[in-house]
Amino acid sequence: MAKRDYYEILGIEKNASVDEIKKAYRKLAMQYHPDRNPNDKTAEEKFKEAAEAYEVLSNDEKRQKYDRFGHAGMRGGQDYHGFRDVNDIFSHFSDIFGGFGGGGGSIFDDFFGSSSSGRGRQRSGGVPGSDLKVTLKLTLEEIATGSPKKIKIKKYNSCETCKGTGARSDSGFKTCSVCNGAGEVRQVSRSIFGQFVNIAPCNNCNGSGKVISEPCKTCFGDGRIHGESTISINVPPGVTDNSYMTLRGEGNAGKNGGPAGDIIVIFREEEHSYFKRDGDNVIYELFLSFPEAVFGSEVEVPTLTGRAKIKIEPGTQAGKYLKMREKGIPHLNSHGAGDQLVKINIHVPKKVTSREKEILKELQDSPNIKVPEE
Repeated sequence: MAKRDYYEILGIEKNASVDEIKKAYRKLAMQYHPDRNPNDKTAEEKFKEAAEAYEVLSNDEKRQKYDRFGHAGMRGGQDYHGFRDVNDIFSHFSDIFGGFGGGGGSIFDDFFGSSSSGRGRQRSGGVPGSDLKVTLKLTLEEIATGSPKKIKIKKYNSCETCKGTGARSDSGFKTCSVCNGAGEVRQVSRSIFGQFVNIAPCNNCNGSGKVISEPCKTCFGDGRIHGESTISINVPPGVTDNSYMTLRGEGNAGKNGGPAGDIIVIFREEEHSYFKRDGDNVIYELFLSFPEAVFGSEVEVPTLTGRAKIKIEPGTQAGKYLKMREKGIPHLNSHGAGDQLVKINIHVPKKVTSREKEILKELQDSPNIKVPEE
């Protein structure tokens, strides 16, 4: 299959700046990130395809060569990296992903972490714990301000009696009979090309080199206890519906001292009674009486952080939007905020008194009141 054009992959023009290239790549990396698309081979291929395009176009020398010769100019080049798998991408682009294996400081850290539950963990004996998913409902006010939340969740916690080892005491272990304490097993195979040695962690002791001979009486050798825990979540301002963040190491504790899994917190935005969200802007429908729209006035309207006054100019038309600058939702991971847009509506009463009816009839044919003809 013919390779796609790198500019087409990133969705940018050929004269795009370095910042535009990086921004386009970040957007695709967020969309096709393996943590967001588990077990999706198509997304993984698109993730690698975007990384390959970014690797070339973000480098001036490689970009010039590609612009001149196309994909043919990249073949066999000493400076062309290419990617075998997604871990290779995390390692190569540590400036964007915050460092492979648990760094920090990138735009991806809060939502994916620099490493997922299965990536970058060192084996230290025991069976890794599983990940958990929780849904956290948030109001627009909570999204606008960012707020620490506490939730109760049932999960496996490390056994306090044995400190997660599963053994009754430090002497409650014996050497693994499969690997003889090495923690790994070797398999030798021969072929016409010679002898090959495959080294893998021992499945019997999970790479620790020892097995439990005297199980803990509290957890019965499991190293963990099922119970209820309180988890603190620092919600960043500006999150969107269905976005999520990863709490690394807060999931189920692993068996026999294995590393804990993660908690994936999925944010759900609750419907607001009078605000509508449009990106980082919020829209509020304001109803004015006819005299208020004609003469102008000053009215108080609700905002996400309280109440504020807004000036209505004389002759304000229905359907007009008034902007309250930066009264909307803060931009996620950047400075500033969206606006609050106040849409003007004219209140039409369903009932009027006899006196009001007389006044309206007197006014309906007035040249300033009557709708002008086209």
